[in-house]
Amino acid sequence: MSVFSAEQQRELAHRLTTFLSLYKHVSDSYIIEFFTEDLWQSLPRRWQPVLQELTYTQIADLLLDNTQRDRSYPSVWPLSLLAFRATAHSLALPRATGSERGGGAKPREFLGNHSQSSLLAHIFRKHVKPKKQHEIRKLGTLVKHLCDQTDCSTVVDVGSGQGHLTRFLSFGLKLSVTAIEANHSLVATATKFDGELLSVIEKERQKKDCSSVASLSQFSPRHVVGWVNPKASWESFFKQLSDADCVNESQLTPPGPINSPLTPPGPSSKRPRCSEQPGTTHTDSGSLDFDWTSQKKSNQNSDFVLTGLHACGDLSATLLRHFVSCPHVRGITSVACCYMKISTREDPTPPGLVPGDCPNPSHTAGQDSQSQCGYPMSECVSGLPGHQLSYKAREGACHAIEDYMERLREGSLLLRSHCYRATLEHFIRDARPDLRRAGIQTIKKSHLLPFNEYACLGLPRVGLSPALPLDACRAAAMLAEQSRVVVYFSISLLLAPVVETLILLDRMIYLQENGVDSQLVPLFDPKMSPRNFVLVAQKPSR
Repeated sequence: MSVFSAEQQRELAHRLTTFLSLYKHVSDSYIIEFFTEDLWQSLPRRWQPVLQELTYTQIADLLLDNTQRDRSYPSVWPLSLLAFRATAHSLALPRATGSERGGGAKPREFLGNHSQSSLLAHIFRKHVKPKKQHEIRKLGTLVKHLCDQTDCSTVVDVGSGQGHLTRFLSFGLKLSVTAIEANHSLVATATKFDGELLSVIEKERQKKDCSSVASLSQFSPRHVVGWVNPKASWESFFKQLSDADCVNESQLTPPGPINSPLTPPGPSSKRPRCSEQPGTTHTDSGSLDFDWTSQKKSNQNSDFVLTGLHACGDLSATLLRHFVSCPHVRGITSVACCYMKISTREDPTPPGLVPGDCPNPSHTAGQDSQSQCGYPMSECVSGLPGHQLSYKAREGACHAIEDYMERLREGSLLLRSHCYRATLEHFIRDARPDLRRAGIQTIKKSHLLPFNEYACLGLPRVGLSPALPLDACRAAAMLAEQSRVVVYFSISLLLAPVVETLILLDRMIYLQENGVDSQLVPLFDPKMSPRNFVLVAQKPSR
């Protein structure tokens, strides 16, 4: 658990931006350009002979693994390389979760059955992969604890997907939950799965004649098709929760889109007009009716806890702003995801972001914080020289360092994938110099294919003939440099947790600047769930 004073937060932010600025050329580089941009020569010359002699296991043990204490070096490392590694590890937030591992590849809860958590009731495991089982159990328990701390029994689960967390919070932990998801088909699936769970409950009631089991049906969650507009005020968000129609079983196969005030605009439609325009305010917030869960009329308290499990891109930042601004939100648990989709002042519409969600940066001064971009959120970080994070740096922060260490130690054939793609990029540029980092997407089991077969499958995806002549000698020479490609990628991967730390620390500082203390908890096992940090905060008692 990471708890920092305000002074410590600012000092760490300064150290992070200073360090990342020194190695920006690494974090901003694309491994597929290893040959076309001669990335190996961009490393300090004194590092190169030391790094290129490392075995894959040594790369994992000596470079990436922060838990190794007794290191045996094959040669003397330059002090600058030792300092680089030590600084990267010291600045990154610790990702270990404790002693939940049973000595194997999975936490103890999966030792008996690798696909079924022994700590989660069977009714919550259906349709749920092991990773998600692990996440909903851990996060659900934390949300329940936060509800107890804030005296809230209502939760709003934003970006709820198929409702796995929602069902655990509702039926398992007996909380009143409103789930918001922008994808109508996912909401329909969630409602279907709710019905299946209730059917199981009913069958168990009939078998056991158990009234306590039957009572679980009263905790059915409320599902809303909803798009949370980053530019909207908290009053609009609160009112949309109240006004939007929930989805029930009769809507499992809808004839068309639901006209919800939260529905995002389609490619040829205008953004729906809300009953309240973003930026307007209420002089009396009590005028907003709170009747989200009609099945629980006894709940008269309009306060609630916000949660988002791997809320993508700007959604996590938006929820934090609603938490700060809305008096009804007493607590929040935020698990971020897809940092490359965060809007920045330099990159207001990154791939995957709905155009218009972030305003022109020149128009943000003096406006409500709701209209700001996803990074940086805090005044402190935005004022630091070198705080800017490129799309590539943010995308790199999503990579799983634990998974890559495992590949290195196993000598996995998957390690050749980057070298294959970098080699193909060389030939693509030869044929079409205007094509830079053209998207090939994943080629199934490419690491098991000879390079020529891989090239034949990849070239048509960028509009080139699969019969494009390739210089066999040149290809062989580049493929022989696979170890260098792996080392360079590992160097860049070492920066990934540092970038993630800066993004999450910026959010902690934003909350602190708004009078709220927070904690960063490495909640999930990082080998199962690489984005394993949850930002937890609650407002002081009123």
